[in-house]
Amino acid sequence: MPRSRHHVGRASRALLLPIATVLTVLLWAPAAGAVPAKFWGVVPQNVPTPEQLTRAHRGGVDSVRIPVFWNAVQSSQEGLPEWSGVDAAISRAAQAGVDVLPYISGAPAWAVPSGIVPGTHGLAGAPKRLPAAGAAAAAWSAFLKLAVQRYGPGGAFWSTHASIPPQPIRTWQIWNEENFKYFVVRPNPGEYGKLVRASSAAIKSVDPGAKILLGGLFARPNEARFKVRPPQAYFASDFLEQMYKRTPGIKSKFDGIALHPYTSDYRNLAPDIEEVRTVLKANGDAGKGLWITELGWSSETPNTSDSFAKGVKGQVKQLKGGFSLLTKNQAKWRLRGVYWFSLEDGTPEACNFCGGAGLFAPGFVPKPAWKAYVKFAGGSVG
Repeated sequence: MPRSRHHVGRASRALLLPIATVLTVLLWAPAAGAVPAKFWGVVPQNVPTPEQLTRAHRGGVDSVRIPVFWNAVQSSQEGLPEWSGVDAAISRAAQAGVDVLPYISGAPAWAVPSGIVPGTHGLAGAPKRLPAAGAAAAAWSAFLKLAVQRYGPGGAFWSTHASIPPQPIRTWQIWNEENFKYFVVRPNPGEYGKLVRASSAAIKSVDPGAKILLGGLFARPNEARFKVRPPQAYFASDFLEQMYKRTPGIKSKFDGIALHPYTSDYRNLAPDIEEVRTVLKANGDAGKGLWITELGWSSETPNTSDSFAKGVKGQVKQLKGGFSLLTKNQAKWRLRGVYWFSLEDGTPEACNFCGGAGLFAPGFVPKPAWKAYVKFAGGSVG
């Protein structure tokens, strides 16, 4: 998700044109068959109940993107991993018939020292670097193997929960917004390339058919414009280009890329996506698919300090405009999935627009944006 200078929540824990004609409405609501299967996803801010997930699935939600924080699961080097939180999220999704896309992120202090995120006055922390070398890399790889052994094909979770329909995880997303200071204090494209390489080897040693997805790159963080060293952030296209340059052979170590093209207006999505696709083409990787693993706007009252706050009607307008653009260009951009952030409104402290980002308001009350989402996903509102 986008992080403002006053963000202190999940990161520290890791993390326009009006509708004018009937024709426009029809263009904004294409048939579900116009995009690949299991195209539509959401990112919950909390663990949804089985009933909430069932309702979301009825509305056309195919997948939920959830965090698997290494530091939360394995806070102690000596202790056994504590999987209960991840188990709950995966169990509920499986029972509702919804796929799970996990992103593996975070690092315990025993593996990687934590640091203060620049510009937060000590209120937010993140790993100083990625666990891409030495003992930290070995521990990271061991953790990934445990995750695949638990939730992948034939995994221990499925064998010990016979009442849950097995939906083994086959796609694993490596880190989250690795080009932005809130998820690693010193973003480093070459270091991230090494992490991807190690992650691919670890995951595929357990499940050779698994797919590796890059962490969602924040398209244009403001901090990428700062003239500071080391950089606090990179534009997504610059980070990707540097990863290729600094990590020979990296293209064979991942199967798709992910982008978080947060923007104040949906009409800015196209240049952000096309910049990334240009980098892929230049590096002989034009055939790779692209996932939008976070995208959204808030229904909070518009104000001068938050360009993502659009009001209730404005949130609908941005969703419709953005989804129309993405579905229209799905084949051209090789889009494989789109995840709205978020399923339900969260706490305002979590990020600069989390309090109004949901398709549902507190109490799981549907917002007008939910009805608009359902039209694209081909489900039912109720």
